[in-house]
Amino acid sequence: MIVLATSPALAPGKAAPYVIAAYIVFLAIVLIYVAIMAKRLRSTERDLATLKREVEQRDAIDASSEAREREPVG
Repeated sequence: MIVLATSPALAPGKAAPYVIAAYIVFLAIVLIYVAIMAKRLRSTERDLATLKREVEQRDAIDASSEAREREPVG
């Protein structure tokens, strides 16, 4: 136990730049991940809006064709 306590990998004053660099890399990875997820969310929302619009158009066409079929001929 004493051997580990007396021989650290880096002296306490020399480790700070590495810790700061590790935090910066981690923050960059998190920000890139959030940006990718935001882009995918926008794409999914756009696709969902397109599908909703197409379904509404199809329903309107179906409703108008059903109304024409119910009209009496003559």
